Amino acid sequence: MAERPRRKPEDLRSHRWYGVDTLRAFGHRSRTLQIGYDRREFAGKPVIAIVNTWSDINPCHAHFRTRAEEVKRGIWQAGGFPVEIPALTLSENFQKPTTMMYRNLLAMETEEILRSYPADGCVLLGGCDKTVPALLMGAISMDLPTIFMPAGPMLRGNWRGQQLGSGSDVWKYHSELRAGNISQDDWHEIEEGIARSFGTCMTFGTASTMAAIAEVLGFILPGGATIPSADSNHPRLASNSGRRIVEMVWEDLKPSDILSRKSFENAITVMMAGGGSTNAVVHIVAMARRAGIDIGLDDFDRLSKTTPVTLNLRPSGKYLMEDMFYAGGSRAFFDGLGDLLHRDTPTCTGRTLGEEIAGAPIHLPDVILTRDAPLEPEGGVAILRGNLAPDGAVIKTSAATPSLLQHTGRAIVFDDYNELERRLDDPALDVDESCILVLRNSGPQGGPGMPEWGMMPLPKKLLQKGVRDMIRLSDARMSGTSYGTVVLHVAPESYVGGPLALVREGDMITLDVPNRVLRLEVDEAELERRRAAWKRPERRFERGYGELFSQHVQQADLGCDFDFLAKPGRNPEPEIH
Repeated sequence: MAERPRRKPEDLRSHRWYGVDTLRAFGHRSRTLQIGYDRREFAGKPVIAIVNTWSDINPCHAHFRTRAEEVKRGIWQAGGFPVEIPALTLSENFQKPTTMMYRNLLAMETEEILRSYPADGCVLLGGCDKTVPALLMGAISMDLPTIFMPAGPMLRGNWRGQQLGSGSDVWKYHSELRAGNISQDDWHEIEEGIARSFGTCMTFGTASTMAAIAEVLGFILPGGATIPSADSNHPRLASNSGRRIVEMVWEDLKPSDILSRKSFENAITVMMAGGGSTNAVVHIVAMARRAGIDIGLDDFDRLSKTTPVTLNLRPSGKYLMEDMFYAGGSRAFFDGLGDLLHRDTPTCTGRTLGEEIAGAPIHLPDVILTRDAPLEPEGGVAILRGNLAPDGAVIKTSAATPSLLQHTGRAIVFDDYNELERRLDDPALDVDESCILVLRNSGPQGGPGMPEWGMMPLPKKLLQKGVRDMIRLSDARMSGTSYGTVVLHVAPESYVGGPLALVREGDMITLDVPNRVLRLEVDEAELERRRAAWKRPERRFERGYGELFSQHVQQADLGCDFDFLAKPGRNPEPEIH
């Protein structure tokens, strides 16, 4: 990248608040002095907003109180003025019905925090699933110099000497519990051993997928996406991020200078090569649209066909994020992809992606694989279309059962998750392993918020027979830590009258992943009769944020952003009077 001209103090955005001779500026300076800062600590210096999503109920972010101080240390050292501002926490573990319902709220809050306060640049502290896209969506829309500071994956779990991975082993051992193969005491021991430190899931689930994406997009310092939360490199990453953001402000290096179509193609490639979370499809589309770049589902399918899976990490593979860090981390992973990545894309360092990853060694070749001997020959996610999903659906092929990827089966239909729970283990349920479990009214509006309900549990009577996978189909999402032959994000969703709403118990459904087809085997005349008889469900909300969400959320293929946030247009700088 070419060297950028340095700005002067009077060029800073915060100069409008602090540096002019007005009554309001007097107030801004006097109130900053009131806090206890000396004039020399803020006058003429870049103001860096540290947007912190820490809270007492977000275990993934439990260390962000400390990391914020370490970011401040770097900002002070580089001659900036740090201002920590709390923002909405999205705790995947606790928040209901789903953090996805609040992603856009955090994105809007982030943009408005940065717009309304005297920020010249920002460091975003996030990590738990939806916090990554939410913070970046807001920062992209505001377009101030931005660095993302990831929470980092937690330590490996342990049970009786076996390594446990978040989510993946929960689903695995819960099935064994329901099948009667482990005891309740075993289950409690697993509960106590699976999450051993602060930080995000240590599988390559949504959090780690999105961190890798944030780095390859250019928002995380090189190698930062894969540093474990409890490793001493992690606080150093925080202080280095603080130092670098000050320089980015002087260089005026903004998201619009970093992001391009090639950047987002890199994001898709990394997601595919990692066997990453299906959630990333929705988030990449949303972030790209915030940047004014038209990325759609066809881009994912095109790149999936040319990108092998080179990470041997759960849920698609064997190892965990801590192993990936020891294997060489994100830099080694990226460099190993060679010309599958656009290596000339800019990054927050002021250097290109290629310059930052060149020659990064792979230390554990069973963890980070080569393109010549990958885990899977094609990317981990495929896009399906057909009369059941005219606007697309997704399936994580790298975590599916190969024999089920071409299959026609009888539909077992559940109208919502409550019905699923009531009927699933009924001995009278007419189901076998060849059937397809269908869950509807679980999409963006129907969920609401498109909850992670897509990995439906299997009927107990099938688990007791030894069955561990069958096709499951819904307009929901699933956790990035999940596995199985699960079709998700069916669009348009059933709640708004998409074809999924027309499926009846006993209908035959065809899944044909090689040909990218998802088809309901019912003739069009019958579908028209069903469509004419369909009645829209009652409104879920009549007021509050739920009403706002229902009125403005877009469908999965468009990224589930709010229509008024995704569109181009002015959101002007505030007047200061």
